[in-house]
Amino acid sequence: MPFPTSSAGNSRKIDGPLPPLRLLADFSFPRPPLSASIAAVKESAGHRTFQERVLQGTPVSPGIGIAPVHVVARGFSAPDVYEIDDVAAEKARFGEALERTKVQLRELQHRIEAISGEEDSRIFEAHLMMLEDRTIVDRVHATIEDRRQNAEYSLYAVAQNFLEAMRRVPDPYLRERTADIEDVCQRVLRNFSHEDHRFGGPDEQHILVAYDLSPSDTASMDRRHLRGFATEIGSVNSHTAILARSLGIPAIVGLDGAVLALRTLSPAIIDGYSGKLIIHPTAETLDRYRRIQEEKERVRHALEAQRYEESVTTDGRPITLSANIELSEEIAFVKNSGARGVGLYRTEFLLLRGEQMPDEEEQSAVYTRIAQALSPDPLIIRTLDSGGDKLPVEPLTEPEPNPFLGWRGIRVSLDRPDMFKEQLRAVLRASAHGRVAVMFPLVSGIREVRRAKELLKESMDELAKRNIPFDERIETGVMIELPSAAIIADLIAPEVDFFSIGTNDLIQYTVAADRVNHRVADLYRPTHPAVIRLIKRTIDAAIANGIWTGVCGEMAGDIRLTPLLLGLGVEELSVGPHQVPRVRRAIRTLSHAECAAMADEALRTPLSVDTLELTTSLARKYYPELLD
Repeated sequence: MPFPTSSAGNSRKIDGPLPPLRLLADFSFPRPPLSASIAAVKESAGHRTFQERVLQGTPVSPGIGIAPVHVVARGFSAPDVYEIDDVAAEKARFGEALERTKVQLRELQHRIEAISGEEDSRIFEAHLMMLEDRTIVDRVHATIEDRRQNAEYSLYAVAQNFLEAMRRVPDPYLRERTADIEDVCQRVLRNFSHEDHRFGGPDEQHILVAYDLSPSDTASMDRRHLRGFATEIGSVNSHTAILARSLGIPAIVGLDGAVLALRTLSPAIIDGYSGKLIIHPTAETLDRYRRIQEEKERVRHALEAQRYEESVTTDGRPITLSANIELSEEIAFVKNSGARGVGLYRTEFLLLRGEQMPDEEEQSAVYTRIAQALSPDPLIIRTLDSGGDKLPVEPLTEPEPNPFLGWRGIRVSLDRPDMFKEQLRAVLRASAHGRVAVMFPLVSGIREVRRAKELLKESMDELAKRNIPFDERIETGVMIELPSAAIIADLIAPEVDFFSIGTNDLIQYTVAADRVNHRVADLYRPTHPAVIRLIKRTIDAAIANGIWTGVCGEMAGDIRLTPLLLGLGVEELSVGPHQVPRVRRAIRTLSHAECAAMADEALRTPLSVDTLELTTSLARKYYPELLD
């Protein structure tokens, strides 16, 4: 079993009532009374001639809100530009705007800490670090000197250069961080004047619709009247989405064209579970959503009661249920979800967020803080998994013709051993302060595994010479993301302590279909017979060699597929923190023997749609309330 623990480590006794859950996605948020909003919208529905409209977006923070919409249009527009004579005075204006911004951000940080805890408030630590980054400050000063233009426009020009570079990065996680840079720069630009630029809405119940919202906008909102928000852009992993979940605000993103298409004061329902924004709902729709809200509350209470229950099937098979994270701020989500540690810590945001990669000391401090916060539960750190074009220290001069088949993942790390060992030493140092494991991404064969282990051993020897403590028996694993690795899993297994199947890439590389390409997205099928057989081959090889296998891709969090994965023999599932309650409930209602029988049938099934129906039918049989 993955990371075996004592019974004391797995069973958490809670004296008295459970503390309130803050971050368990669609089951754990405090909800405002809906009666007043329902009555108001019903009254509007009874006196209108408008037809009901449904806009479909992506859900990022669950819950239901019923209120009129309030539409705002905002953007990161260029400030006025003019020539200046006094360079020193302009630099001083810039410094004053920075100081006012720091004061505001610290106030926001304290507000979020009071509402939601210290971990969530650390989002604004990153913003404060940007303001104190000498690289940015020095570039603005140099731009003022060189161009002899006002400080506002000099800051804008420097920011746009940073933003343009980040928008060209293929990695969606890093592209999403542009919102943080925009947020900080917008706030500084506003602070060149002394006016109050606080973001807000009307003093009435409302659903906010905007092109985009920054993290500080979200934190500044008056939640007494806000029933939810919807934006045209954004993602599940943005800081704005994280804060929305933390604050219990229903939210959806991806409503293209909503700002221009909607009219303020139109009655609406925001459905943060399915990602729907319903405009001019009928009386029947309003009644249906009231029933949905009551049912969600019932399910939420049931899942809350199981928060610290073991993830074990009805016939006694234990499954380790872990969480995926990329930000240290997400640790609060993990602990409140009841997950057993972190099964995948993506280190790309930490390593690639600035012009210079953080050194061993900086990395070690972050890894150590997370390991200590999770203790006694484990932390699995995935080493750098990115393309070489993203390296701040060595950008590629020419784009690769096909970066997904190029220089990325473990290949980059092995080609840059000094950089790689710096990260390995930082991981090893953290292992002295908690249960830490290291995992290598995008492995295609034995040679890469052995070379990575050699560099890990060299890193150990270097730390030993410096008398720095570390776990000499640190567990080492590999990501199974390529068909070549799955096919020779029996050869790789003796080299490592565990496998973690990254199903997102495994599916894409197996069926040669990019899931974000609408022309071939229908070919991206998790239940494709080839994908299922590669997963089974990997698990069987692990069992034969006495190591465990987990799944950390999106398949792990899809409760329709939980019966299939359990039946194939998976021992660990690592999912987004907000998915943990659902997956735990699914595991605890399933029989492993029944799942195994279904998986055997699935392995003989030639069509992916039939395999999906097999596993979904079993899920529907045992937890239909979770599939709505």
